[in-house]
Amino acid sequence: MSSHEIRKRFLDFFAYHAHTILPSAPLIPHADGGDRALTLFNVAGMQPLMPYLLGQAHPDGKRLANSQMCIRTIDIDEVGDNTHATFFEMLGNWSLGDYYKAESIAWSYAFLTDTERGLGLDPARLYVTVFAGNDVVPRDDEAVAIWKQYIPEHRIYFRDEKDNWWTAGPDSPAGPSTEMFYDLTPEGLGDMDAAAFERADEQQHIVEVWNNVFMAYRQEGGIVVAELPHKNVDTGAGLERLTSVVQGVRSIYDTDLFQSLIDHIGLHTDLAQSDAMRRARIIADHTKAACFLIAEGLVPSSQERGYILRRLIRRALAHAYRLGIHNDALDLITLIVEMYSDAYPLLAEQRDTIRHVWDQEKNKFSKTLDKGIHAFEKGERDAFTLFTTYGFPLEMTKELAAEKGEYINEVLFAEKMQAHQDASRQGAAQAFKGGLANTDDPRVIALHTAHHLLLAALQQVLGASVVQKGSNITEERLRIDFAYDQKMTDEQKQTVSELVQQWIHADLPVTSMRMPKTQAEALGAQMEFGQKYPDEVTVYFIGDPDHAISKEFCGGPHVDRTGVLGTFRILKEEASSQGVRRIKAVLA
Repeated sequence: MSSHEIRKRFLDFFAYHAHTILPSAPLIPHADGGDRALTLFNVAGMQPLMPYLLGQAHPDGKRLANSQMCIRTIDIDEVGDNTHATFFEMLGNWSLGDYYKAESIAWSYAFLTDTERGLGLDPARLYVTVFAGNDVVPRDDEAVAIWKQYIPEHRIYFRDEKDNWWTAGPDSPAGPSTEMFYDLTPEGLGDMDAAAFERADEQQHIVEVWNNVFMAYRQEGGIVVAELPHKNVDTGAGLERLTSVVQGVRSIYDTDLFQSLIDHIGLHTDLAQSDAMRRARIIADHTKAACFLIAEGLVPSSQERGYILRRLIRRALAHAYRLGIHNDALDLITLIVEMYSDAYPLLAEQRDTIRHVWDQEKNKFSKTLDKGIHAFEKGERDAFTLFTTYGFPLEMTKELAAEKGEYINEVLFAEKMQAHQDASRQGAAQAFKGGLANTDDPRVIALHTAHHLLLAALQQVLGASVVQKGSNITEERLRIDFAYDQKMTDEQKQTVSELVQQWIHADLPVTSMRMPKTQAEALGAQMEFGQKYPDEVTVYFIGDPDHAISKEFCGGPHVDRTGVLGTFRILKEEASSQGVRRIKAVLA
């Protein structure tokens, strides 16, 4: 059974059981706003649904299911083993105060074992764990009683909070979970006591294939303080791991989700050489993750999400380099787009953009590799200096050092990187806080309104994909950073200036309205990339609100009409960072 069919069977199964099938939320959670913007990427299937698990009514009802794209880089150094990947999909179904343990367990078991609608796994190879209880919450005997309808009691095991208690933090909903494990051994392990089960888990003779969380409690400060008025169910199953079980392989990299990519890499290098397979797996995984992130509009940079994208691309290229694969010999993007285009059409729509961004970063990094290796050979051994000065990956510094019998202090590298990133974030926060130097100065207020006109003009001339990445306005000039990966031509800058001046001469009204953030998003109001906004926002309109030339989330202040702004002039257009341009402009 292919991974595509497994995903489809899961969604069809829960659609049959009256679940609304949701599209995957974006990998980049700022696209949804709310508290999810506190994380760089969606890392779990339930993450985009947190407001609804906390009690907000979902517009699509109380039964939901989807396959959620996820990015998780906390275990990036483990990528290449049998189970770790940075990009993965979580299959999940949810009950928001509707069904509870009986239905959840019954459907999980049915999907795993049913041969017609499910995966057809052998029930004799299934094992189950449930919550053992503590001083506050009793042992989950209810789940045991339900499970005994499907599997023998001696294959049900109790585990404590470390394994079978779910929480999203100290102040969050929480509850016990039940987990399903599958026997991977050729001969079958058969019945096991609790100790033998724990050993089998440690040795990966069995693997977890499904997890059902029963959200029944509310925590404060990490302590259960009350039962929730509505009990929810949150389930999760990793598509990659499920696929490896169904296809009878021990590694996610041996499934059809990766094998064609690794086979393609094998056309250009000998995968039998030492450590080559691990490198090939890293290349396949990182390229896949990068494709999905670029498709959502992310570009490599030196900060946060952009930094992670850059690291993924450069790690993949560095490992290809170490395998002797150079230049344009390796093209995985086409294979990845073909593999996922049915489930995620955005990849096919953004194919050219993905290739363009990848090639730009590849060309830049090829120079980095040469400079970094040259610096290393000349005696530079500080991994932090090599990384920050040349963008040279830590992994390559370690490998070059090992070849010379030398040691790189990774703890010191991590300490220096943390200090560097903290300083960068503090500086950015100081430079861009509020964007305005002085909200009382009429010159600042006028330039603020011109800033809105400039963004609208840039989007008209360069395309709707242009988004604001930062701003700073003083009494003398405005500055805007915006996502665009090419230098503007003189003609483009002239057209932008003329548009802004045209709108100034039109003496357009500037008005504002308070509204729910969801309504503002539906209106297409612009927001600053990566910013967190409250549930209610102010939107400023320039022109008739029904046909405004500019609509932006903004706290003000602004002039009342554009006619007072005077003459607009662009001083400079330049690169700010990779994929980000900067314009400085004035009013006279």
